[in-house]
Amino acid sequence: MRSLSIAATGMLAQQLNVEVISNNIANLNTTGFKRQRAEFQDLLYQNLKRVGATSSDAGTIIPTGVQVGVGVKTGSVYRIAEQGNLQSTDNNYDLAIQGSGYFRVTLPSGDTAYSRAGSFQLSPTGEMVTQEGYQLQPGIVIPQDAVGVSIDATGQVQVKIAGQVAPTIVGQLDLAIFFNPAGLEATGDNLFMETPSSGGAQVGTPGSAGFGTLKQGFLETSNVNPVQEITSLITAQRAYEMNSKVITASDEMLSQVSQMR
Repeated sequence: MRSLSIAATGMLAQQLNVEVISNNIANLNTTGFKRQRAEFQDLLYQNLKRVGATSSDAGTIIPTGVQVGVGVKTGSVYRIAEQGNLQSTDNNYDLAIQGSGYFRVTLPSGDTAYSRAGSFQLSPTGEMVTQEGYQLQPGIVIPQDAVGVSIDATGQVQVKIAGQVAPTIVGQLDLAIFFNPAGLEATGDNLFMETPSSGGAQVGTPGSAGFGTLKQGFLETSNVNPVQEITSLITAQRAYEMNSKVITASDEMLSQVSQMR
């Protein structure tokens, strides 16, 4: 019976759906996290009576035919790049992006990764780094005798040196944007890598055309909506139960057949 395998594909699909939803809920408080959504597609169809075929020598055509589907498959799990809320932290090295863009981070391998999480700190040499110690690009070094740090909306970094009246510019931050940000590959630690699907990174100054602006002393929160995720979880659970009932019904039908004499 096809219904056994069809329902099994439905259960596997809803199992993956629940896994995606659970990952969203688990990252409810992850800085800069973007929620994901699973999309599904129907599988191939078996043509028991092909639509459009002739049904007689007179040239009559079958109007609908008989097609039986064989289940469902995962089409994609894509990331929704919706802006999260901004949360005040009162930390001079915390930066939130308002709008499009990613921070550029240098990995130990020398590769460039991208992140929306702007919770930066200082290394022993005064460089702005991530929580894992990865250097922020372009390299910004805060002087040891700095008594204040200011980062404006366009990414210009200024420090106040003890004994000096005018602030000193020590660097300029930039952002990277992608034609298809959903095509970035997540590698964990709030980092993404460029892929052929995402397109090449376009680097520019915050606030310029197509680029977001920076907000010092703030962090972007996760864009996960708890109510929406719980609703989706209930829907996935009910779909899983219905597919399991199809398997139970099919098993009972097979049982009746096996008991025929």
